[in-house]
Amino acid sequence: MKRPAMILFDYGGTILQEPDIDFLRGERAVFEHVASNPRGLTPEEMSRFETQLYRSWETARGMGFEPGELQLLRFKYEYNEIELDVSLAEAENILWDNASPLSEKCRTPHIAEALAALRSAGIRSGVVSNISWSAAALKRRIDLLLPDNEFEFVIASCAYGVRKPDVRLFEMALRKARLSADQVWFCGDTFETDVVGAASAGMLPILFDKKKRMRNAGEPEYLSIYDWRQLIELLEQSE
Repeated sequence: MKRPAMILFDYGGTILQEPDIDFLRGERAVFEHVASNPRGLTPEEMSRFETQLYRSWETARGMGFEPGELQLLRFKYEYNEIELDVSLAEAENILWDNASPLSEKCRTPHIAEALAALRSAGIRSGVVSNISWSAAALKRRIDLLLPDNEFEFVIASCAYGVRKPDVRLFEMALRKARLSADQVWFCGDTFETDVVGAASAGMLPILFDKKKRMRNAGEPEYLSIYDWRQLIELLEQSE
């Protein structure tokens, strides 16, 4: 097995997780920064409004389009005539930090150990995520929870409007890295997006498979791990 020059990671459920997410809790925190609310709307009403708006975009998401949280926030507050005393980018961070508080529980077990092994081996790394949070908010969260990471770039699908498994998102990462596909491994926890997309781009897919899914005939070739220490073992076995 060829040793990679770079390993790319998915975000949610792969390097980090959000076990206690509560968007109403996040909305209540944002409401502490409401400067004007002429219609007297409550955090509960605004949280429901965003949920309904997001769901109205599900058809587009199913077709591979990724809306952004900043779009949602702009529409939600301007439509309802609410003014904040912070920027939308600050409101995004407040919402996320409070909806899913930063804690040790957010790190998938042994991910920091795996990233340290990559650093020691001189293997580059990056992130490609299907996510509506902005790339800036995503990078900030990763840096706070994994402060020793050396991710060269963090790609959020909403920044480009396309979602994995769209091969162009993987090709975007390759172009940023200036590497060929055979030099890159891709680790993610979702077969349909991470394995299929990485394989279509010519990368070696590694499924972070905590559920130990059954393999089916005709599927792309991929490796499977359920513990990040197994990734370290794969690197030790590579040439």
